[in-house]
Amino acid sequence: MLVDTHAHLDLPEFDADREAVLDRARQAGVGAIVCPALHAASSEAVVRLAASGENLFAAVGIQPNYCAEARPGDWERVVALAAEPRVVAIGETGLDRHWDFAPLALQQDFFGRHLRLAHERNLPLVIHCRDAEAEVLAMLREAAGWGPVRGVLHAFSGDSKFAEQLVALGLYISFAGSVSYTNKKFELLRQAAAAVPEDRILVETDSPYLVPHALRGKEKRNEPAHLLLTAQALAELRGQTLDALVAQTTANARQLFAFE
Repeated sequence: MLVDTHAHLDLPEFDADREAVLDRARQAGVGAIVCPALHAASSEAVVRLAASGENLFAAVGIQPNYCAEARPGDWERVVALAAEPRVVAIGETGLDRHWDFAPLALQQDFFGRHLRLAHERNLPLVIHCRDAEAEVLAMLREAAGWGPVRGVLHAFSGDSKFAEQLVALGLYISFAGSVSYTNKKFELLRQAAAAVPEDRILVETDSPYLVPHALRGKEKRNEPAHLLLTAQALAELRGQTLDALVAQTTANARQLFAFE
């Protein structure tokens, strides 16, 4: 059984065929899916989605690129939703200096709120980082002063050094379809994927984004049923059998998100 640790199934891209997407995921051996939120309304949507299926779980939060759109009361909505029974994480949160959708200081304010909330609720974090490695590490290290930091850096796009620093803090590293890309610019990512300790590695689709290499140009939308392609690419990079990688990543996902 595979676990897709990051799929945005609440997005409009899935409105026309969401049940069929879930059926295909089950047929492809995906036994559980974590659906992270992007903002307050998305947090409510993923909580409803998680309540509709036994293999669906939610993470609630405000993604860094949506911080500037947050309205008064939105954060309080997220805090309240964190108590819902099928919420297994806080996020998606983090920092993004690639896009200019929210000032960095505002992103840091919201990331800090998520770090505190995760600590208070004893829930792991789902962390987004794009071109902000130093800033993310600084905030995680500060949070480590309150107690153990639990979470995952999703759709990892960094190098081995960044991965090592995250693992040293206690985090997991999740790889999406980009790990299967053969472009030269992804070489450092592939090297990092080969080196992450086996007890800290996860897989995801980041649906509807990051279609695996084998489907690029054929599918415009990624979905959980395609997770096996990412798992196969990751197993090859690591010199593992597919069965071994699936078993390890599933065990890791259960350990992090504490679901059966």
